[in-house]
Amino acid sequence: MTIRPPGEPEPSDGAGWDPGERVPPGPRPRDGWWAALAGVVATGAGLAVAELAAAVVDPASSPVLAAGGAVVDAVPGWLKDLAIDWFGTADKAVLLATIGVVALAGAALAGLLERRRPPWGAVLLGVVGAAAAVVAAGRPGANVVWALPSLVGVGAAVALLRTLLRRVETWFAEDERPGADRRYAVDRRRFLQWAGVTAAGAVVVLGVSRVVSAGGRAVQAARDAIRLPRPATTAPPVPAGADLGVEGVAPYVTPNPEFYRIDTALVVPQVDPAAWSLTVTGLVDEPFTLTWDDVLALPLEEHHVTLACVSNEVGGDLIGNALWLGFPVRELLARARPQAGADMVLSRSTDGFTAGTPLDVLLEPDRDCLLAVGMNGEPLPPEHGFPARLVVPGLYGYVSATKWVTELKVTRFADEQGYWTPRGWSALGPIKLSSRLDVPRPGDDLPAGTVTLAGVAWAQHTGVERVEVRVDDGAWVAAELADTVGPDTWRQWRLDWDAAPGDHLVAVRATDADGNVQVEAQAPPAPDGATGWHTIELTVV
Repeated sequence: MTIRPPGEPEPSDGAGWDPGERVPPGPRPRDGWWAALAGVVATGAGLAVAELAAAVVDPASSPVLAAGGAVVDAVPGWLKDLAIDWFGTADKAVLLATIGVVALAGAALAGLLERRRPPWGAVLLGVVGAAAAVVAAGRPGANVVWALPSLVGVGAAVALLRTLLRRVETWFAEDERPGADRRYAVDRRRFLQWAGVTAAGAVVVLGVSRVVSAGGRAVQAARDAIRLPRPATTAPPVPAGADLGVEGVAPYVTPNPEFYRIDTALVVPQVDPAAWSLTVTGLVDEPFTLTWDDVLALPLEEHHVTLACVSNEVGGDLIGNALWLGFPVRELLARARPQAGADMVLSRSTDGFTAGTPLDVLLEPDRDCLLAVGMNGEPLPPEHGFPARLVVPGLYGYVSATKWVTELKVTRFADEQGYWTPRGWSALGPIKLSSRLDVPRPGDDLPAGTVTLAGVAWAQHTGVERVEVRVDDGAWVAAELADTVGPDTWRQWRLDWDAAPGDHLVAVRATDADGNVQVEAQAPPAPDGATGWHTIELTVV
């Protein structure tokens, strides 16, 4: 017979345990992992609910996209350049992934705080949700309703977090009671079931949001149904000698899927051409608005034009040449009759981006500035501005090549600024004379003997007159230049080099039709475009 001290309870296997018996729960270190998981699952589900609400309100009101847009707007020019330099055209995907990682960490923290220091986890989610609502409602083209998805999402996240944490609290509170092992396993299963159902529900809600937000598919269907009219003015045919046939050199005409994309839109705007319009306004005597059908009824023109991004590093690939179909911007402006004193056109995109372009450039009779609707024989791809964009030869895209354009406002540089100017970039953006060596590439195995050096050079709206190559400290040697349709496009070049074994330094420079030689001094893209000779190291064996 076992003698127990007074007050000690009878031993039990748990079958007779009184559920009303109070045992101080006391959070344990190991419950933090489960609280963090609860935070992640609840926040993920809340975001899914927010996405569904955004699909109903406006896809751009998504808290994730609103936050990403705010980050893009806030980053200084040097950080933008760094992101493009590191990640190229994948910069937007990297930004969204970074936002996801930060949200994941914040969600885990919210779960921990709500478990250990309630209600601070819910307060954290509420503050973040309120901030997202304010940011969304303040985006270009937004209204107060755009705050709704963030508020609905954070409300769902807080409710789900508290529900899941009640499961955690019950689970760990019973851990010390008689029959704990059995109940511990039961409540762990209950928590995991709740978490699993919540996560599965989030996936379903997210899927529903994608179905509701079917605008992209509708716009693609509308684009596929478009048959562009025959141009009233056709572009000169591309000369047979425009492509030198050197493997690895950028083709004279860049295929649409390979054309670079740099813009501020985290998600490609889906603009229904039937609902699109362009307004010409500002300091004009005759403001007017054109619909999509109005534009297609105009006498459209074809022109080959090379576009370049100001963020392009020396030797970079943020440049491409295409055949554009559109209507001359100077004719649109002439119809509107700009007033005396106006010197800038502020173009506005449907996503809020703006670019300030010199009015005199757009009015030049020999510069083929277009309101473009076609690219390489088809309607503009959505990522390149469908249904309409601007194409301006000779100016970097940040001051001219507005995609998804909806407004041309005639104004003054003294009164208004484009998107990137207050962020440290030059108000004027003439493209700088430059050249690039495409082949061979550093690291290629080069046998001694004849090696073909080749690449492209550009001096938009002036034209490339000569390209020269220097090996080591030797003399500059003129390269063979390919043909071109005009001064607004790049030109291929090539030079056969008698390569001797050893390490060599190869540099290339161009001279334009006005006799200007490409600048040797190295300069970064900010604030008005990179300079320097493209130079690479090669090893010949």
